[in-house]
Amino acid sequence: MNTRTLPAHDGQPRCSWCLATSEYLQYHDTEWGFPVDDDRRLFEKLCLEGFQSGLSWRTILEKRENFRAAFCGFDIDTVAAFTENDIERLLNDAGIIRHRGKIMAAINNARRARELIEQEGSLAAFVWRYAPERPASGRLAPVSSSPESVALAKELKARGWKFVGPTTVYSFMQAMGLVNDHAPECVVHGEVERAHKAFSRPCQAGSLRP
Repeated sequence: MNTRTLPAHDGQPRCSWCLATSEYLQYHDTEWGFPVDDDRRLFEKLCLEGFQSGLSWRTILEKRENFRAAFCGFDIDTVAAFTENDIERLLNDAGIIRHRGKIMAAINNARRARELIEQEGSLAAFVWRYAPERPASGRLAPVSSSPESVALAKELKARGWKFVGPTTVYSFMQAMGLVNDHAPECVVHGEVERAHKAFSRPCQAGSLRP
């Protein structure tokens, strides 16, 4: 029996995890798995995945707009310039997760992201280097990490990033479209596949797109 998909309100099969809340369904249908090459969005997702550690994605999703306001839209240069005053401001912001370690990690990671962009040309060019050449599509069983997520997590940690373990990074890869983990029967699976075919992977500074 297939338990990875269930019919949604329109009768079409969706990945079963997204039917828990309307917010999940909207996120699943319009964001999860669609390829992203915008540095700000990639940085935001890495930060939010770090804040999710030990919590549910529903908690983060419900607070996402609060996070965006608190972290100035996750503009990398702006967050990188946050000071102790900003840390105290964030620790007093009831609209976000008030965890000093995670807040400091987000600021640290903005600084590391700025360094990485200077070296690689863009955050997108760097992370997409770790996407499989032929992304696994619609795995028969859910997984929480992959060789690529292990490698990307290891490299990010070596560059000084925080809260970027293999499981966190794999969730990031699923969400940002580096892999398509929609169940094969999911109605959105085909949409994501078509988006992948139309997507051009970002290339490193100085390299030519094939």
